[in-house]
Amino acid sequence: MPLIRIGHSPDPDDAFMFYGLAAGKIDCEGLTFKHIIEDIETLNKRAMNAELDVTAVSIHAYAYVLDKYALLTSGASIGDDYGPMIVARRQMSVADLGNARIGVPGLMTTAYLAMRLCLGNPEVVVIPFDQIMDGVEQGKVDAGLLIHEGQLTFASRGLQKVIDLGQWWKSETGLPLPLGGNAIKKSLGPELISKVSRLLKESIQYGLANREPAVRHAMAYGRGMAESLTDEFVGMYVNDYTLDYGKRGRQAVSLLLAKGNQAGVIPAPVEVEFV
Repeated sequence: MPLIRIGHSPDPDDAFMFYGLAAGKIDCEGLTFKHIIEDIETLNKRAMNAELDVTAVSIHAYAYVLDKYALLTSGASIGDDYGPMIVARRQMSVADLGNARIGVPGLMTTAYLAMRLCLGNPEVVVIPFDQIMDGVEQGKVDAGLLIHEGQLTFASRGLQKVIDLGQWWKSETGLPLPLGGNAIKKSLGPELISKVSRLLKESIQYGLANREPAVRHAMAYGRGMAESLTDEFVGMYVNDYTLDYGKRGRQAVSLLLAKGNQAGVIPAPVEVEFV
């Protein structure tokens, strides 16, 4: 019975996607799945070493693991006219950010790539994603780049939005902003890749069809988020694009990585491979 090691983050959207598999709600057809739960930047680094069979990766990080992994067509987190945002203690303009120290959740995150495309090369300090708002409040940094549920909770902490990078990307390109996807080891071979791909899509479909228990399952990973907030966050990042990137989603991935290369953030051109 083949063992498939799946890495995903402890974020509500990932937990929701994998509910069907993790809770034994779908037939795994003889496969055994071991779920390894770590923050996205840790998973990005593990992908560099090809440690996991299937892993959530930032779309930015995918540029560095092309030789080992392909992107599965389902499991993406894509924000359509919303996404990671930069916040501050006081009102700031986008121009002010050029002279600011910005707390960021990791240099491999797509949020960091989008910020570089928008702002150029500001001064950054890497801070664990769940400590960035603390860093802004305490004055350790002038502004913070928020991913995950911070996008919904920053105002309750008295912080001000400077820019939403998903809105900025949409205004620049007309496309949604692809933040994360699921990558699978090419060495598993076409038959196993096809099977895992189908089961993962079934897991997402199961969660969407059984939303209430899937959201409750996701709440266990939501760092104290209320059910309504967890549901709202899941609704943002588990959508039609999650079932399949579609033409616009694929176009957005290719364009984002091409722009990253043109800007010198990503050192080599990227040939995106979907399976």
